Amino acid sequence: MDNPSYIVLSRLSSQMRASQLTANNLANAETPGYRSSRPIFAERVEQQGRVLGPNAGRNVAYSWDRASWRDTQAGAISQTGNPLDVAISGTGFFVVETPRGERYTRAGRFALGAGGQMVDQTGAPVLNTDSRPIAIAPNDTRIEILGDGTIRSENGVLGRMRIVRFADEQALRAEGERHINADGQDPEEVRRPNLVQGALEGSNVQSVLEMTRMMAELREFQFATQFMEREAERQQSVVDRLLRRRS
Repeated sequence: MDNPSYIVLSRLSSQMRASQLTANNLANAETPGYRSSRPIFAERVEQQGRVLGPNAGRNVAYSWDRASWRDTQAGAISQTGNPLDVAISGTGFFVVETPRGERYTRAGRFALGAGGQMVDQTGAPVLNTDSRPIAIAPNDTRIEILGDGTIRSENGVLGRMRIVRFADEQALRAEGERHINADGQDPEEVRRPNLVQGALEGSNVQSVLEMTRMMAELREFQFATQFMEREAERQQSVVDRLLRRRS
């Protein structure tokens, strides 16, 4: 395989991941609190080696799949009427406890789990400001969640939801559809969060825009595939000519 084939192969690899990210965005268009992702590509320049003649030592540019960029724009907030649904208006993440440690989420569709613990849709307990699971007793029937995260019922205050933020949201790593891994960053407490009870933040995915991107990415992939096929035919033609000359 010569340089043109390697170059187009790098392009195919990058284009495939772009399509995967777009497909994942479309699949999570209805996931509460989901943030869409975009690929970041760059040009990787290397000096051409093992080539004789006028092309020796020239630079060759490859497509470099460098990273992913997360769109941090908030999704629209819609009313649900469910007292355990909570949306964050503004910056911040809910904190939940998983078998892998603390994780963070914008998906505020909560429910009551085993022992009356407040859990997210994966069953992870929601933590309070003391980093302990929030529990709601059976006789706490009228649940009220205030804008600062305080949870109370007719029997008094039950706790306060822990809301955190991060200095660099682009460095956060997604785990599944709803959880975020801080990946070494220390969370900062949001002292004055703005929570909305009985509401959910939707995904920030714009489905029509993502469908348009998907179609464009598929066309780009097809163009690169066709180039690869023509290059393979060219190489085979050269080999055939050389064999005919030797025979």
